Amino acid sequence: MSAELKPLVAILRGLTPQRAPETGAALVAAGFRIIEVPLNSPQPLESIKLLARAHGECLVGAGTVLTVAEVEAVHAAGGRLVVAPNCDARVIRRALDLGMRVMPGIATATEAFAALEAGATELKLFPAATYGPRHLKALKSVLPKHVKVYPVGGIGSQDIAPWLESGADGFGFGSELFTPAYTLAELTKRAQALNEALRAATT
Repeated sequence: MSAELKPLVAILRGLTPQRAPETGAALVAAGFRIIEVPLNSPQPLESIKLLARAHGECLVGAGTVLTVAEVEAVHAAGGRLVVAPNCDARVIRRALDLGMRVMPGIATATEAFAALEAGATELKLFPAATYGPRHLKALKSVLPKHVKVYPVGGIGSQDIAPWLESGADGFGFGSELFTPAYTLAELTKRAQALNEALRAATT
């Protein structure tokens, strides 16, 4: 297993613009460099705008992106990442046309190859906990070597090692990392624990 640390995606569902500055700062301090605000959050485009301006060193964007119009709105807000729960060729192509990184959601080989046909090279295995590391290993055996797969959904710090063994190229963390009910201290504690678990699993 490579000692290189895999990217961790912070999924901030329910984040408000009022909490965006302190949340972004805490995540960056804990080692996160990819931040996703799902579009079913309150005023998500405003939060994306604030995070993108404050953290130029990070890849900031949106999750739960379902339409071409939403891709364009995220881009206009300063977002450079589009994450979807599903595989929609129109969303993938528009994001790539705008120079954005895109992670469509897939579960099966059919969906994965449809995403690749549309131009994607990074895939979100969702919901990961439903399928498990063995499912990822089987998918990776047929996907081109350059394609990266990020398990998302139901993964905690204790699950990182087996997913890495099965070929995970990074992870997305939602409620394992952030919910609106968590205090800043709780978020910081969880972010640090996830990053430490990743380091421990890669050394």
